Amino acid sequence: MGSMALRFETILSAIAAIIALAGLADATYLTVAHLAGEHVACSGSAQCSEVLSSKYATVAGVPLAALGAAGYFATFSFATLLAFERVRFRFLLVLTVNAMFVATLWFLYLQAFVLHAYCSYCLLSAACTFLLAGILLAMPPRR
Repeated sequence: MGSMALRFETILSAIAAIIALAGLADATYLTVAHLAGEHVACSGSAQCSEVLSSKYATVAGVPLAALGAAGYFATFSFATLLAFERVRFRFLLVLTVNAMFVATLWFLYLQAFVLHAYCSYCLLSAACTFLLAGILLAMPPRR
C-alpha cells in the first residue's frame, strides 16, 4: 500500500472513530434512560416513546441500545487501532460495521412497516452506521 493510500486510510479511520463516538453517545443515552426508567426527550416527535417502549426495544431483557453502544465502542476501538496502523483490526472493523449495517436495516424496517413510528435517536444511529459503512467502502483495498 502506497504512502498516500495509507494516509487516506488513516484519515478515514480517524473520521470513523469520531462518528462511532457520536453513535456511542446516542446509544449510551438511550441505554441509561431505559435502565433508569426515564422518559426520553425527543425533539419534534412523540413517536420516540412508541419505538423505545415497544417489544422490539429489548432482547432477553437487554436494551437494544446497549447492544448498539457495545457495537459503537468496538467500532471506535477498531477504527482507532487501524488509524495507528494496526492492520489486523481492519477485518474486525469491517465485520462489526457490516453487522451493525444489517441490524440497522432491520430496525428501520421495524420502524417503518411494523411500528409505523420513528425515533429520532434511532435515525441518528442509522445515519452514523450508514456513514461508517460508506467510509469502509471508500477505504483503499489492502494488498
